[in-house]
Amino acid sequence: MTALDAVVVGSGPNGLAAAVTLARAGLAVRVYERAGRIGGGASTAELTLPGFRHDVCSAVHPLAFASRFFREFGLGERLRFAVPEASFAHPLDGRPAAVAFRDLDRTADALGADGRAYARLMRPLVERADRVAEFTGDALVGVPRHPFTAALFGARALEQGSPLWNARFTDAAVPALLTGVAAHSILSQPSIAAGAAGLALGTHAHARGWPIPVGGSQAIVDALVDDLRAHGGEVLTGVEVASLAELPPARAVLLDVTPRALLHLAGDALPGWYRTILERFRYGGAVAKVDYALSAPVPWADPGVATAGTVHVGGTRGEIAAAENAVTRGRLPDRPYVLVAQPSLFDGTRAPAGAHTLWAYTHVPAGSTADREEAITRQIERFAPGFRDVILASSSRTAVDLAAENPNYPAGDIAAGAPSLRQLIARPVPTSDPWRTPARGVYLCSASTSPGPGVHGLAGWHAARSALRHEFGTRALPDLSPEVKPRTGRPGSDVP
Repeated sequence: MTALDAVVVGSGPNGLAAAVTLARAGLAVRVYERAGRIGGGASTAELTLPGFRHDVCSAVHPLAFASRFFREFGLGERLRFAVPEASFAHPLDGRPAAVAFRDLDRTADALGADGRAYARLMRPLVERADRVAEFTGDALVGVPRHPFTAALFGARALEQGSPLWNARFTDAAVPALLTGVAAHSILSQPSIAAGAAGLALGTHAHARGWPIPVGGSQAIVDALVDDLRAHGGEVLTGVEVASLAELPPARAVLLDVTPRALLHLAGDALPGWYRTILERFRYGGAVAKVDYALSAPVPWADPGVATAGTVHVGGTRGEIAAAENAVTRGRLPDRPYVLVAQPSLFDGTRAPAGAHTLWAYTHVPAGSTADREEAITRQIERFAPGFRDVILASSSRTAVDLAAENPNYPAGDIAAGAPSLRQLIARPVPTSDPWRTPARGVYLCSASTSPGPGVHGLAGWHAARSALRHEFGTRALPDLSPEVKPRTGRPGSDVP
């Protein structure tokens, strides 16, 4: 058996990003995955009826074109993406929906009285989208490389995360639009971290759009695995790792797991002070998810909603805030916020001809056993009368179901740890290299580390770069582009 340089536990996007980066550096890499399917939440499966392909967790990918790792990897060159003309839409009762088109000026023109105010809020960030992506995609410790961009972003996040969040606006549409995207964070509203999440996602919506991979999220995972194997790496599925001692000898071990799992795997290899920090790491709210097989597109009352790949359902800013704040207090709201993706409108591979898939989840308290299918269906029907009539089949999963399927979603927390302001700065520790643990050669590379949740591969990429520096003595970044052919030879201390 070939001697290994590095072992990766977990085949989610971060684990695979780490594995690809190390393999591109000429290392012998093996990935272990407990499930029979590669990809974790970024996988695609027939969850309702034959021929209907549903994304298991992630569906629309705002960071596919924004993540530095994916840009270096050339993801947009490797896959086909559908990029809707509208990144997201927000239906409202008795009036036209608010729609965030890729074109910021078009968005502002359609938003009426507050359109110019919305453009003034977003334009400085959209014009600096790459710098925003860099600032939000790294450990938030130390002096940022682009302090002016960081200051612009921070001031706006403070505004949209405080009671001042309505100060710019006179109508209901723009505040609802902003809260719908901020609520992706599964945090109380308003809060600085939620405001920051909404602004970052909104920036990407107007800079490059929110792309949908043709064939499903699994296509992203398959591209990573194909590249890993092309450069000598291997993936073993159906292998549960219960302890680091079970792994074969390797100079670096990278774990795409939560801090809770790291504590279990590492045992006494971690010093007491670090164990205490990990034990204090706080997990956040959860989700309950429903996938629908439909006989026709969703009959939105405002047809303009169908121009968007993502729809935020929940009504006004006040309604969404009330629903999200109820969840943070451990309650199930009667009229929940629902995040909806409709990929089959833009990707014909998802369903049989004439039929459609619909993806939806809502937020629930951690560990909830509540089936939220009726609540989700009712909220969609509120803005799409006749929705029930086009449902052919559905598959509903509770927070507990999701946790059982994927240990990186503890109690149904798909963010693998609350993305609060404190835990974005210290994720999981307050250092410029949060991926490196005190255990020799052991690195954490999951969404529980900086920069947090999302399909971006950045946590794995950063962890791999740290391992290359500390375990293999090289600061040279391997070329990840599609044109690079497999290489031989391993980096060592003589590499600059």
